[in-house]
Amino acid sequence: MYESFSFLFFTAAVISFINYRWIKLPLTIAQLLLSLGLAVLVLVAKPLWPAAYGFLSNTVTQVDFNHFMLDILLGFLLFAGALHVDIRGLEAERWPVFWFATLGVLLSTVIIGVGLYGIAAGLGVPLSFFDCLLFGALISPTDPVAVLALLKDSNVSPSLQLKIEGESLFNDGVGVIVFTGILLLSEMSSSGGESPLMLELGQLLLREVFLGLSLGALLGFLGFRAMKMVDQDPHLTTIVSLAIVFGGYSLAQALETSGPLAMVVAGLYIGHQIKRPDFEAGTRKVLAGFWEILDDSLNGILFVFLGLAIHLMSPDSMAEIWLMLSVIVLVLVARFIAVVIPYSFLRHDAHSWVDTAAVLTWGGLRGGISLALAYSLTENMSGSTLLLLTYGLVIFSILVQGLTLPRIVKILLPSAKP
Repeated sequence: MYESFSFLFFTAAVISFINYRWIKLPLTIAQLLLSLGLAVLVLVAKPLWPAAYGFLSNTVTQVDFNHFMLDILLGFLLFAGALHVDIRGLEAERWPVFWFATLGVLLSTVIIGVGLYGIAAGLGVPLSFFDCLLFGALISPTDPVAVLALLKDSNVSPSLQLKIEGESLFNDGVGVIVFTGILLLSEMSSSGGESPLMLELGQLLLREVFLGLSLGALLGFLGFRAMKMVDQDPHLTTIVSLAIVFGGYSLAQALETSGPLAMVVAGLYIGHQIKRPDFEAGTRKVLAGFWEILDDSLNGILFVFLGLAIHLMSPDSMAEIWLMLSVIVLVLVARFIAVVIPYSFLRHDAHSWVDTAAVLTWGGLRGGISLALAYSLTENMSGSTLLLLTYGLVIFSILVQGLTLPRIVKILLPSAKP
């Protein structure tokens, strides 16, 4: 595991250097694209240099990606992302964010699940209805890691950026809860269990959402008080912020509540409070710089891993290739519907809201969280097929949607000011 982590970090650093000096792409896209190129190069050279292929395979397969993403990286990435969000601006966008992250995820899950079930049946790919719903749940949330990394380099308006940021920060926690709920339904259906379904789902919702949000608020409140007491020492303040994430995420797991939601709330609260004029300005600068460096480093490791794992993903038949291409279209359609329906109920500019919904659709990138949930599925749940579909969607969303998002914004929202 240490060797894998070291190699991923080293590769991310080299790619970042190359991109900064010569390529000038958004960093996330460059890391994914160049690591994909490296993986393809090693794969082509396998007959001449089998040791390199073996090393690359071991580097990827030694990482338990589900554990690595959900239990280690995610808490730090969400806290770092939330720390830099303008909470007052987010409050102004609270209703779009709320509806996109809740109703939008549920609508997208159902549309994708039903659509995939029909497409798979037509192509002769064996997928159960619950398998399709699970895929809908894991692919519906936009990934905060991919979205926040890309928005650093995209000239979108502050209002639109806050909609995309806010939704991506909260809907991953909602997506995990929906995914867990469908798993619960699937297990109860296959085992013929007679436990009250609504009671089980109600307990899941209370434990994951309300306890997670409450824990995050408590961590943010107590954590900031501790940071304020030592804000004359920027190093100690930074250590306290690290302890909030290490201890808080572990506590959330021990309480079986949503660590992602807790970290988002804690990060938003602390990020807002450290902007107070009575908080030491030098410490604020050190704190923000540390978390930005940590965010970039962990993002690099994640996207290099995604690129290097391409050699493990190979369709078994033409039917799976057609299924992957069909699912890309299905997910985009489901995303548009899941944005338009909630957005149509909100107050907005009548002349541009459809264009804004189109930008929100194209800006809904998928990433590590979707793959981590797909990695958790067993073969009994068509895990290999769903993992292949998920990987194809992630690569498409980051490379194609990510690369073209600035141009889409410029075409559809030319009056938007960065």
